[in-house]
Amino acid sequence: MTILRYEPWSLVNRLQRQLDVAFAADAADSAGAWWIPQVDVYEEPGRFAVLVDVPGVEPKDIEITADKGVLTIRGERHPRAQEESSAHRRLERRSGKFLRRFALPESANLDSISARHTHGVLEVTIPKQAKLQPRRIEVAAA
Repeated sequence: MTILRYEPWSLVNRLQRQLDVAFAADAADSAGAWWIPQVDVYEEPGRFAVLVDVPGVEPKDIEITADKGVLTIRGERHPRAQEESSAHRRLERRSGKFLRRFALPESANLDSISARHTHGVLEVTIPKQAKLQPRRIEVAAA
């Protein structure tokens, strides 16, 4: 007798993943994105921070651009080599291309953006520009 694991929400989860892929490809302007990495965005007093979960993605496979107030993070996770001897398998981790875009506020300093990849988490740091203080202009008597 074979024992099967009962997963009542597996069909709903599979449908959700398929919808995520469909909307990701649509949102990516048909760039062929296959999965959407999870992201946390923080605003701190001197910077904005974007943390992107990209386990299994090499830093050389990630491209970050900032243009016209939009931060674009794109990359690709390559599939693992399959073992010929495995008769059964279950693949839940997505491989292929990904793309995320974020609108940046005017206070973002696009020239000083930096990124660091540590233990499968990409941290993109966007420093804030110094606020322009109003300047008082003295009126001189003639």
